[in-house]
Amino acid sequence: HDLEYTSIEGETVSLKSFAGKYILFVNVASKCGFTPQYEGLETLSEQYKDQLVVIGFPCDQFGGQEPGGSEEIQSFCKLRYGVNFPLSEKVEVKGSNQHEIYKWLTNKNKNGKSSNSVKWNFQKYLVDPEGKFVEYYYSITKPLSKKITKNLN
Repeated sequence: HDLEYTSIEGETVSLKSFAGKYILFVNVASKCGFTPQYEGLETLSEQYKDQLVVIGFPCDQFGGQEPGGSEEIQSFCKLRYGVNFPLSEKVEVKGSNQHEIYKWLTNKNKNGKSSNSVKWNFQKYLVDPEGKFVEYYYSITKPLSKKITKNLN
């Protein structure tokens, strides 16, 4: 909860503002085979809004599948998939410019549970209401999968 990100609108958002809720971090892209998961992420976000916040992190590191700027990404997500959950500015989720949140999510020394790497777009990370790392899920795990929702019920 000590970390923050810059929203797609350019505002600084502290993860402290989501304390008491699960957070599902997802690196997203507009031109990926998994892009239709936006629909499931929005449904998940709506269904569990009292206990979960979904945050999308647009990223262009996998196959150049998020080429647009903030306005284009935001417009695509709203118009095509009705996305209302928060989005960050475009970030890097791996490599030397890896965003601080993803440094925490992918490093056992920081999150206390798991070292892993982001393999592709729409990889998901769940953090509990106290800010503890729960689990990560590869792209093929659908947003409404029991693997994820079992933690929220």
